[in-house]
Amino acid sequence: MRGDTKFFCGATQGSCGIAIMAKASYPGRTKTRLVPPLTFGEAAAFNTAFLRDVAANIAVADRDARRRGARLVGYIAFGPPRSEPFFREILPISVGLIEVWHPNFGDCLFAAVEKLLTLGHNGAVVLNSDSPTLPTALLVEAAEVLARSGDRAVLGPSTDGGYYLLGLKKPHRRLFEDVAWSTESVARQTLDRAAEIGLAVHMLPSWYDVDDIAALRLLQSELYAGVSFAPALTAHHAMHARQLFDVLLRETDLAQRLGGEPGAREAADFANPFLQRAAE
Repeated sequence: MRGDTKFFCGATQGSCGIAIMAKASYPGRTKTRLVPPLTFGEAAAFNTAFLRDVAANIAVADRDARRRGARLVGYIAFGPPRSEPFFREILPISVGLIEVWHPNFGDCLFAAVEKLLTLGHNGAVVLNSDSPTLPTALLVEAAEVLARSGDRAVLGPSTDGGYYLLGLKKPHRRLFEDVAWSTESVARQTLDRAAEIGLAVHMLPSWYDVDDIAALRLLQSELYAGVSFAPALTAHHAMHARQLFDVLLRETDLAQRLGGEPGAREAADFANPFLQRAAE
């Protein structure tokens, strides 16, 4: 694990570090569950747009938190190794970089939490990169809960059984052990691990990950039709995802592909280019 600490303002007393778990946008390797209806190139472009939107969301949350005397500091916990230039190109220089690249996803999450706490933050949050419209208020709530006295966790469950956010005050490794990652059991098993060690958990409202065509359609409805996933919450604007949608809806047949209309063109790069190259 390697930390790039020279590009951000650093931890302050009472601050909460929020690390977006991220992969660099490489066609054929990123957001492949969105293919089809997207092409591999389009899926990678959405990955980049989501990263920008989530980073912007943290910046908005920090402004809200400052009014209450708190601080939120954004990071990217990234892979693969040596992909720093990609993140430096697409994100503000204030976003810190933490390289976490392990075979087991739980080890990646734990390494990010451990690094944030080592940097001096009182609270450490790992956040997914698949929820560009996540309400800013939920990030602020997570930071405020972690600022209270006493040890606790904050969990934001996803509708697919995982979680979009996990916040901790101490590096409890047990929360990341014996978890069937990428399954519908992740949130439940995480709560089980917390119960084992007697750790109180503050639950946030559920939100959704954009990792399949149904979720992509929901995102489109949120951005264009004002369809709210949770009417009681104000969704983040997700400007970059909206701009990408604008271009693809105008210049390609994405509308037909999302609608499943017959006759929609088959994209030339639906076949994974990396698999093709390996077969040559």
